Order: sequence, then structure tokens, then C-alpha cells
Amino acid sequence: MKKIIYIFILAATLIFYGCGEDFLEHDNLYEKLDADFYSNPDDIQSALTAAYSCLTTDNGRDDPIFLANLLSDDAFGGGGTDNTDFQDTDGFTNNLEDRYLDLWETMYKGIFRTNMIITRFDQAEYNDETEKNWHLGEAHFLRAYFYFNLARFFGSAPLITIPEPANLPKAPADDLYAQIATDLKLAIELMPSTSISQNPSSQLGRATKWAAEAFMARVFLFYTGYYNETELNLNDGGKVTKDDVIGWVDDCIANSGHDLIGDFRNLWPYAWVEEGYPYAENNNLDWIGDGPENIETVFAIKFAAYSQHGNLLHYSNQLVTFGAVRAQENLIPFAMGYGGAPCNPQLWESWDDNDIRKKGTIIDVTDCEEGIICTDYEWGAWSAQQETGFWQKKYVTIQVDTAGEVLMMYTVITGIPTNYQLGNLQDEVIIRFADVLLMGAELGSAKAQEYYDRVRTRVGLPTRSATLENIKEERRYELAFEGIRYFDLLRWHDAEEAFAKVINIPIKNDEVDGLYSASYRPETGGFLPIPESQIRLSEGVLEQNQGW
Repeated sequence: MKKIIYIFILAATLIFYGCGEDFLEHDNLYEKLDADFYSNPDDIQSALTAAYSCLTTDNGRDDPIFLANLLSDDAFGGGGTDNTDFQDTDGFTNNLEDRYLDLWETMYKGIFRTNMIITRFDQAEYNDETEKNWHLGEAHFLRAYFYFNLARFFGSAPLITIPEPANLPKAPADDLYAQIATDLKLAIELMPSTSISQNPSSQLGRATKWAAEAFMARVFLFYTGYYNETELNLNDGGKVTKDDVIGWVDDCIANSGHDLIGDFRNLWPYAWVEEGYPYAENNNLDWIGDGPENIETVFAIKFAAYSQHGNLLHYSNQLVTFGAVRAQENLIPFAMGYGGAPCNPQLWESWDDNDIRKKGTIIDVTDCEEGIICTDYEWGAWSAQQETGFWQKKYVTIQVDTAGEVLMMYTVITGIPTNYQLGNLQDEVIIRFADVLLMGAELGSAKAQEYYDRVRTRVGLPTRSATLENIKEERRYELAFEGIRYFDLLRWHDAEEAFAKVINIPIKNDEVDGLYSASYRPETGGFLPIPESQIRLSEGVLEQNQGW
């Protein structure tokens, strides 16, 4: 940890000062940074932008949604013989000692940057109190996001709230969650209660009061469920109760301006393809896009057309590349990818055919309504592993044939070069309004039945009683492959039972028939191993997680 923190300080200094001859004239660049920066709203905005860049990882293999999909019972490892890391994550093995280093380091990079903002914030002079509070609220929201990713993937981690070098042991989970809850409560209190329809387009992709309220519900449900608690502690000795969280969720639903869009399928880019995709044509689909019209997105990671191989790869949505059909170029509208997280056929088989989300979420390679994939699909491409013939299609690379030339969809939309790795600008949605409705129902809001019914009515399904078992099923189908299912299983204490059902599933490994069975290991508590390099750097202060 000590090494990581020093690296971040050096990197920040280099970013702001460059490498000219004047660089050598400064005695203390760290103090120079403190003295000259964080002095006005523009500085704070720049620092927040740097923190937002840590929402996802440089390496798509460690993208939080991709990892969560690999870990869930609804997907297998997939990839090829060269993607053993996919299969290790799926199989709860640890053959690469630093498999999750990018996730660990990126979250701490974000924590360092938000710690700097929060610690130095009083240096900034603002004329607009609303802007000031919104900026500070964003910083607290982001720090909570980074720590929650560490908490839910690793169980716990060192708790650092000041931008100074530290070599600390893992904090107790209660302390980590108290910090997360404290940050989120501050974010809720600081940011304005402005309907999203009143926000300027420049606020797209930035945290809001509504995102903080929704995220508090997600944190509360995981912490109280997994740890069998009834309340969340706060740093000042106070508590966040279930009634508090219900109040925030009700507020978000009633006052945010967020809502469900008309057709579930229009949330996803495959709905953009007007020609050459029978499924979109037959159902008159029309993608809502990633702009302000998509009122269902409560918080999402935005991407930009600056992606390059190397440390700028994360400017493109790598989740899309890693979860796309493996190595097949002309299966319009589906472009090629790494073939990670192929779908468990049990999910497809359990899904009601009358639910439009079934075909709106999963590609069946034998279904000719999915286009030429039904005739041209190549089993075993690039030595594909654990193929099932089913692929998720919420986050996949999309391409079109324009006058005989096959182009990526964002090439047509924005003019960026066609490249299946660099040309994916689809939002990575962290919180969707449908999830907020279902969390409100599960928490026991007075409007629980109404919230639950809104999700089902949108997809043409009849009402059912909003029991916990029915809400569990609804969450599985509504939120499939959005990185939520695995953590739902953990907090409900349903993981062992769910994975026990995933046994002897027919698959193909490099075109050879085989059987797949899940390898969940309860002795790990469901958490990942801490990167071994970090344990060595701590000189034994940081201990490995149980079961690893």
C-alpha cells in the first residue's frame, strides 16, 4: 500500500507540472500542488473528472460488472484457452497471484483522488453555494463507490481517508461500511433536489442526490443482508435505519424525474440496428441512447472517443468487448469480442417465453430472428471454452452493414474509427431506475406492490404479490448480466443453494462436447483474494482473505 500511495502522489504531480526544465526548480512539488491547486470551482471540477476516470479499470478483465457476471450462477467463464483468468474467476481458483490487482489499484487511485478533494476542499473559493455543495457531494459519493467495490469484492480493505502514505491492515467490515454510509449520507444532504429534467447536459454521467439515495439502498441491502444486521453505522455514532433508506428510495422515485422507458429492449444498443437484424425490425425497436432522453439511467459510466491500446483503453467500454460473441467478425449485428461469460442455459430454460426480457437479454445462436448468427455461427472460434450457444446481449459489440461496408455502430454515429476493442462508447449503467423500484419493494416501502408492478407491467406481465421470493425472481430477470445477481445471492445467503443447481451442464470446449459444473467455494465467504503483491508490499500488515 505504501508504494501505491507514493506512486499516486508522483503521478498527480507529473500530470499538473509536466516534465520541462522548470520541473527541477521546485523544492517540494507535493506542497506546490496543495498551494496552487484546489483553489476554485474549475480546479475542483478537474479533480473530480480525474476521480470519475477511476470508475472502471484499464483492464477489462477487472471491470466490476464483468467480474460480477463471471462470478454469478447465470454465466460461465468462457473465453478461449488463453483466457484462463476468466475461467479462474468463474471457478473460484487463484492461479494468477495478481488476478485482481487492476481492480484493487484503480479503486485506491480513486480513493486517493477523492481524499485529496475532500481534504483540500476548503481551499476552494466558490460564489455559488449550490455548486459548492454539489461538488463536495460528488466527491463523497465517489469515495463511497470506490470503497463499496472493495467491500463487496474483497470483504474488507484498508480504510484510508486522508491523502497520505499509509500501511494499514484491513479495516473491520463494520468500519468500512460506516465510512461508506457516512459518505453517502453527506452526498444526499449536500447535493440539490433538482429533477434530472432541470440538469444541464454537462451533468450527464455525474453523481446526483438521486444516485446517492439509490446507492445507499444498494449498500444497505448488501450490508444488512450479508452481515445479518438491521442498521448501518455512521462515523459519528448515528445509524442509518431501514426507514431512512425507504424514505430516500421513495424520494428518488417520486421526485427525481427518473422513470422506466416504454420498452425494456430499447435500453440496449442492439435496438439501434434498423436493417439486417430481424429481432429489432420485427419488434419496431428504437434505441433510447445514452443521452438525457434515457431517464431510466440513474448513474452510469460514460466513455469517450479517445481510447488507445495501453493505458487509455478504458476510454472505450471494455465490458462490451469482453462479453461479446467470441472472435466472429460478420455476425451482424453482433461484432466480435472475447467471448467471456457465456450464459447458463438454465437461465434461458427457466425464463417464461411470454417475458419480452428473455429474448431482449439473451442471444440464442439457433434463433434466426437473431440474424445470420443462426446459420454462420462458428463453434470453437479461437479455441472457445465453455460455449453454451447462449450469449447476453445487453453489453456486446454492435456493427452494421452500410452499403456493403461493415462498420461498428459508433463509427456510424460519431465517425470514430471502426475497431471492436476501441470503438464502444455504450454507457455502463451502474444504477437503473428499475433496480430502484425493486429495491423499494424489497425494503418494504408502503408502495412496495406498486413499485413491483411497475417493473412487471412494463414488460407485459400480470401482477403478482410482492413477496421476497417473487422479488428475487424479478431481480434475476430484470437485471440479468448487469453485475447484480452475484451480490444478490451473497446478501440473501442463497449462493450455495444456487450454485449447487449448476451441475453437468452441456457445453463445448474447442468444439468438443463436455459438461460444466459450478465451483463455488463457501469457505471464501464469496469474496476474492487480495492481490499477493499488495500483501508482500505491506510486509505482513495486510492479511490474505479466508479460503485463499
